[in-house]
Amino acid sequence: MSEKPLPFIYQFVSGAAAGVSELLVMYPLDVVKTRMQLQVGSGTGSGVAYNGVIDCLGQIVKREGFSRLYKGISSPMLMEAPKRATKFACNDSYQKMFKDLYGVDKLTQQISILSGSLAGVTEACVIVPFELVKIRLQDVNSKFNGPMEVVFKTIRETGILSLYNGLESTMWRNAFWNGGYFGVIFQIRALLPKAKTNTEKTTNDLIAGTIGGYCRYSTEHTILSVVKSRIQSGATTTLADGTVVPKYNWTWPSLFKIYSEEGFTALYKGFIPKILRLGPGGGIMLVVFNGMMAFFQEMKYGK
Repeated sequence: MSEKPLPFIYQFVSGAAAGVSELLVMYPLDVVKTRMQLQVGSGTGSGVAYNGVIDCLGQIVKREGFSRLYKGISSPMLMEAPKRATKFACNDSYQKMFKDLYGVDKLTQQISILSGSLAGVTEACVIVPFELVKIRLQDVNSKFNGPMEVVFKTIRETGILSLYNGLESTMWRNAFWNGGYFGVIFQIRALLPKAKTNTEKTTNDLIAGTIGGYCRYSTEHTILSVVKSRIQSGATTTLADGTVVPKYNWTWPSLFKIYSEEGFTALYKGFIPKILRLGPGGGIMLVVFNGMMAFFQEMKYGK
């Protein structure tokens, strides 16, 4: 017998708990990823060069202190509830919508991919300002003391709509990211032995979520993540007439600019710390989300 659908508020709380749990464990790798993605050429513009994940972690702790590994976490913490809630709740809602639209009772991989992609696009509209603040706080050259300083200075200097710089690249990234994530999870669950106990279900979720987390960081997502970080960093360039303009604007022109100036490998900066985070992080999120949903199912409807 299939589980009864839960109201949106339960999905929201479960998604938020999943996101916050993953963030608290994996955030230092996100700082490392951003530092490496913003590093132009062999340096960062401040005389600091990172040669890998361990080197970057060591230099941050040595030069700036251990707490710097968590600088900017307040913005993603505020973002996690709406971000993960939107991701999981919208995915569930889109799955129900497409099953009704196509007249099927069971979830298919095609519906999983389509629902995940649309959930990612919807999620992008929620998270972009938070992502922009996080990127600018994590930058090694950052002079900001906190998220509100980033927000007010950005609005004062370039207008309120500039908080949505990087929306287009985030939509592209999230469409690939979430479509792959939920599509792979569906396939892995179908291949695993059917769970008979809660422990086996948790194990299956951890395996499916971890593999989904690794697979979603596909070639397209790797490249788009670098482009998004560059756009949201606020980097500028000076034209021949002295006019200062944003160095990176739209996704595809920015992609070719990075390639032409720094080479193909620059599009994969931050790959290692990101991949180290996404596998375990995807597993943590799926286990916590499904555990919370199971708890709410039992609380509301009983066993």
